[in-house]
Amino acid sequence: MSLGRSITTVGGFTLLSRIMGFVRDIVLSAVLGSGPVADAFIVAFKLPNLFRRLFAEGAFSAAFVPLFARELQGHGREEAVVFARQAHACLLLILVPFSVLLILAMPGVISLLAPGLSGDPFTFDLAVQFGRITFPYLIFISLASLYGGMLNGIDRFAEVAVTPVLLNIALIGTVLGLTPFLPNSGYAASIGVALGGFLQWLWLLISCRRDGVGMKFVRPRYTRRVAQLVKLATPVAIGGGAQQISVMLDVVWASLLPAGSIAALYYADRIAQLPLGVVGIAIGTALLPLLARQLRAGQNEAAMANQNRAIEFGLLFSLPSALALWQLAEPMIRVLFEHGRFGPADTSRAAGALAAYAIGLPPFVLVKALTPGFFAREDTRTPLYIAIACIVANVAMNAAFIYGTALAQVGIALASSLSGWLNAVLLAIVLLRRRQWVPDRRLLSRSLRTLAATAGMGATLWIALIALKPALSRPDLTGFAALLGLCVLGAAVHGGLAVLLGVLNLADLRFLRRQPNSATPPADPA
Repeated sequence: MSLGRSITTVGGFTLLSRIMGFVRDIVLSAVLGSGPVADAFIVAFKLPNLFRRLFAEGAFSAAFVPLFARELQGHGREEAVVFARQAHACLLLILVPFSVLLILAMPGVISLLAPGLSGDPFTFDLAVQFGRITFPYLIFISLASLYGGMLNGIDRFAEVAVTPVLLNIALIGTVLGLTPFLPNSGYAASIGVALGGFLQWLWLLISCRRDGVGMKFVRPRYTRRVAQLVKLATPVAIGGGAQQISVMLDVVWASLLPAGSIAALYYADRIAQLPLGVVGIAIGTALLPLLARQLRAGQNEAAMANQNRAIEFGLLFSLPSALALWQLAEPMIRVLFEHGRFGPADTSRAAGALAAYAIGLPPFVLVKALTPGFFAREDTRTPLYIAIACIVANVAMNAAFIYGTALAQVGIALASSLSGWLNAVLLAIVLLRRRQWVPDRRLLSRSLRTLAATAGMGATLWIALIALKPALSRPDLTGFAALLGLCVLGAAVHGGLAVLLGVLNLADLRFLRRQPNSATPPADPA
């Protein structure tokens, strides 16, 4: 499968998932609002997701995918599946007792994660109860991540990319269907999280069996390959743990701010995650197994070309997305979320945070394109050291913005964005010094032209915002139609300018549709 087609497949299904996620968040904001029940649920929902990024998308995936690709390349599918089953058994051996322990110790965990809730016994007790309901999600989603790594390794991207849709469907269904029968909507949403994790696990388990890499429960054994997995995963786990400490500190900072700050950051982050998920995650998902196979086969030039094209693709979408989100932050929050218990004051808080998060979109996408250059070479230590440095910077900036300015939750979002830029710059510098990434003429030329197309789009949106200001001030169908029109206008202007400036051409579009034997993009010196 070509890199372009792989990114398009993952990005397309991720876009579907994010659209469903918007529907989910609109339902949650209308039913939960941004008060104590919303804050309690969001803290409980973040808890398994913190460890999910450690066990699933973080350390385990970064170490497992290159090793699985090595087994596929060197020993065939049967041996690769044997290795995956052993990794599966070892992961279960860690996850089950860990989850039981944290469920039992949930009051202490919530006290550490959101100490500001301790002064509000009602919200604190809700967060503990919601946390115990949601936490089994960690087991299901971690196992699903392993299955997803296997499927990506054999170029089955669609089944994995569509999986998050199941979580969104489960959350929408339980919130709308179970809320009338429970004390409050937070219980229904928490049940939806656990149910969504189970459905994701079951879907990918069936997909693996259908694609010839079925999983079986085997007795855990500490084999040579499992030892290598642990060796590679440990540095990423340390870095991931440090990263999650940083994420947890964001919640700690927000819990010390006025009520509704946690919810404001959550809703802003959900919108900011749309381009990051569609582009960044798609690039990282498609690029890592491809680079691992090419480097294993000695195809260094092809690997370099694919990494350049991934960065080019990421900038093409992340730069205009960042500028558009920054310009449209307030009307976007108002139109999407200002319903039911979510009021104008909540819109103002969330819009400021969204504008700050928008600044960090390009570097977060670049990080997704740069880190596979390390992981595919089985170097998990360098990103660890860089991550720790960025986390220290993030904590320092959070403290400075919250206590030294009046930025409140906007400062938390801004600190995340600036530390993202630091992360991307440091990763790029290391790869450049090692000559493991050399930007080609096409990447440099098209990046400058992408900036020009983005500037043209921004000027057009600025004029349109003035003209549509009355419509965008209404959180109803009129406002939604105006917002949708602005999004279509921005995409059309950027796309048109990209074609006129030579950033996009028909050869690229044909490349995204075909499946050549070689995964190297078409040559273009410009």
